[in-house]
Amino acid sequence: MSSTTPILTAVLFAGSVVAAPFCARAEAINATAPAAQTRTAVPAAVDASQPTAIAANGESWSSSQPLPDAPAPALSADANADPASAAAGGYSHIDRSGERDVTWKSLPGDFLHDQKEIWGVFPSQLAHGHHWVPVLAVAGLTAGLIYADPHAMPYFRSHAKNIDKAKDVFDPMITTGEVIALPASLLAAGYLRHDPYQVSTGLLGALAYGDSVTVDLVTKAITRRQRPSDVPTGGSYTGTFFNGGKSPLKGSSFPSGHATAAFSVATVVAYRYRNHKWVPWLAYGMATAIGLSRVATEAHFPSDVFLGSAIGYSVARFQTVRPQ
Repeated sequence: MSSTTPILTAVLFAGSVVAAPFCARAEAINATAPAAQTRTAVPAAVDASQPTAIAANGESWSSSQPLPDAPAPALSADANADPASAAAGGYSHIDRSGERDVTWKSLPGDFLHDQKEIWGVFPSQLAHGHHWVPVLAVAGLTAGLIYADPHAMPYFRSHAKNIDKAKDVFDPMITTGEVIALPASLLAAGYLRHDPYQVSTGLLGALAYGDSVTVDLVTKAITRRQRPSDVPTGGSYTGTFFNGGKSPLKGSSFPSGHATAAFSVATVVAYRYRNHKWVPWLAYGMATAIGLSRVATEAHFPSDVFLGSAIGYSVARFQTVRPQ
């Protein structure tokens, strides 16, 4: 068997898992406003002695009949508007009624449900020939980056001294704390403000992390890839997969767990507060900075970060926040 065959097999597996959420049922369409009811005139005998008039809609009425009802004024605020938006003087035009709601009580069941969707429903549909386009797209891009990894990493090693300060800012423990702090701060603020939507968003961030980290750990356990920092100076960056000394919890590089976590949480926040244009930019900007820092600090290869980001985004966007 060719030495590249196991790598490509693992990549295809990882790509299929990333694409799993794409096979999920389509999101529920937001409830549309009910069609305006039309008023039908009831034919009645018209008193010839009373003057009649023709309304704009062609209906006739006499002066002895009451005028047609005036339309009720439209409300300017959405009943489901984000409280934060309302407090700021503006209202959200996004209907929140169809969005997924998570509580502490439902969290364990929600996690098990999502895992069933990812590991049970998707493989069955894939076996029947569905969803191969996203699977092959993710697997192809990942395979291309794996090929480019040995050519890219020497640059980061030779310029390591230029980013010493960045290494301090993006220390693994610090970036982990930043990812955890986002849903935790949403929970705290939601309880202080008595905002159930914000509390649910924080819980969804935790759920998204849990949903995606299982995919990340299973892929790590299969591939057991060596980290760039483990390659000796002047050594080759090839042949890094299937290193028996690496466990998924202690050093396996492929994919990046930090990128997975950052993008899963960022996707939940960006989706739930998408009516604020700056939120997605800030959330994804933070996640991207964390992901790129993992390459700059030689903790991961570019392919590790790409696949981790894809796992975090796709699982959160197409499974975790999808209406159930």
